[in-house]
Amino acid sequence: MADSESGQDRTLDPTAKRYADARLEGQVPRSRDLAHFIVVGSSVAALALAGGSLATASRALLTHGLRFDAVTATEPARMAERLGELVSGALLAVAPVFAVMLVAAIASPLLIGGWLFVPDVVLPNLERLDPVAGFQRFLSLRSLVGISKNVLLTILLAVVGGTYIVGHIEQFAALASDSLPAALSQLFTLVLSAFALLTITLAAMAAIDVPYQIIQFRNRLKMTVQEVRQEERELQGDPRLKQQVRKVQREMARRRMMAAVPKADVVVTNPSHFAVALKYLEDRHRAPVVVAKGMDQVAARIRELARESGVPQLEAPPLARALYQHVEIGAEIPAALYTAVAQVLAYIFQLQRYSQGQAPRPVAPTDIEVPEGMDPLAPMARA
Repeated sequence: MADSESGQDRTLDPTAKRYADARLEGQVPRSRDLAHFIVVGSSVAALALAGGSLATASRALLTHGLRFDAVTATEPARMAERLGELVSGALLAVAPVFAVMLVAAIASPLLIGGWLFVPDVVLPNLERLDPVAGFQRFLSLRSLVGISKNVLLTILLAVVGGTYIVGHIEQFAALASDSLPAALSQLFTLVLSAFALLTITLAAMAAIDVPYQIIQFRNRLKMTVQEVRQEERELQGDPRLKQQVRKVQREMARRRMMAAVPKADVVVTNPSHFAVALKYLEDRHRAPVVVAKGMDQVAARIRELARESGVPQLEAPPLARALYQHVEIGAEIPAALYTAVAQVLAYIFQLQRYSQGQAPRPVAPTDIEVPEGMDPLAPMARA
């Protein structure tokens, strides 16, 4: 994924696919300041909630650690065993706080970027060992901003911590003259207050860093016009190829339509601009079906195929225009045109009987009318 620093023409916002591809490559916005705030803040909250039990455990450990007997003082092996007991007790005392810190460290990525596991990122990559590329990354604007931000955070924490210690130096000094329980309680309060103040500082830094990281991440993923076009081609296909496919599909549909003309019962014509071929199978269709239609050159080809195949043609301009306008190929005619088409089929039936010598030659109907609004040229004709 190209960095925005490598091109000056990346002005378009990243698309959803761009974000998805970046995530697959392990690129998501991250804020270390937010993670620090979550971990430290949760630790302070855990200390505040478990302060009583932690103070009691600390007092018990300190009392036990300062008590010696003759056996412990004279046997070195016993000293090691006693040290292990003290360390185990201390770990058990702070285990709840450590557990909260661990959960906070694991859950903090959910707030920005979410959890992410990309095997390719953890696999060895010799390109990462390139000293020239590493030096260039170190001197990049992004790296310098990160270093400056870390230095600023360190200075702020040092100033806040130092100011707190100086402001409470007398209270820290007074701990030496207090009793052990009072000193431990006061020390716990001072430490908790110091960490709470540091948490507020980290919260302020996180409030600045989170929007900054999101904006920088979006800027790194910005795209050029060419990249957006390329992505559209990948998602939707090459327009030229799609156009060629549609052209082939239209040609195949036209061939299928022309192949149905010789099987039609009649071709209704305009006579020169429109031609519609009808087929009626009483056992399969409720009404006649349009098997082919066209205008101008296509209509001329339909009429030519009809003549070559012996399919009768009938000039009925309003009906031909209505059928062409309102009926798709393969669809049955609408009920509004039943009467008009019935006149056509009656003429065709009489014509077939005439060709078989069973009836006199019929007169072709010349006044076939269609309902108002069906003929697209009727308003023009009245005008």
